[in-house]
Amino acid sequence: MSDIEKYLDSVVRKIPDFPKPGILFYDITGILVEPKAFKLCIDEMAKRYSELKIDAVAGVESRGFVFAAPLAERLGIPLILIRKKGKLPGKTYSCKYALEYGTAEIEVHQADIKPNQKILVVDDLIATGGTLKAAQNIIEQGGASVVEFFGVVGLPFLKYEEALSPLKVQTLLNYHGE
Repeated sequence: MSDIEKYLDSVVRKIPDFPKPGILFYDITGILVEPKAFKLCIDEMAKRYSELKIDAVAGVESRGFVFAAPLAERLGIPLILIRKKGKLPGKTYSCKYALEYGTAEIEVHQADIKPNQKILVVDDLIATGGTLKAAQNIIEQGGASVVEFFGVVGLPFLKYEEALSPLKVQTLLNYHGE
């Protein structure tokens, strides 16, 4: 583990048996209550994406917003909110997808997606990749494209890279098992 990974690992809370028995929940709110850790995340994201040609950053509800917003501001590009179904007024693009324990649907304002935009999709944690694949679907409905996916924490043992291939997935910290 790099020094960054060690530090972030020290502030990520590990909650056993949440939301159900047998699941180890990686709680990123430990990063948010430590200003040094949160700043480190945003600084690292800005370093990685300042040279990449992206037109907008899309944050996935809700913790993805927390990381996407300061990155978009730092890069001087639009922030697009990908919300849970029913949270946005007006016309939306939407996509239903499977969760580990059910289904969900996300949507985005049609007016926020511009044809030919190159968009970075940001979330706090990447598990199976299902939510991010659905985010890609709704972005593509508007004629834009996802250039890459970013998560503060990744769980590669759940095979998100296969689900999101061929696009690149970047994380700051990976856990390789529960």
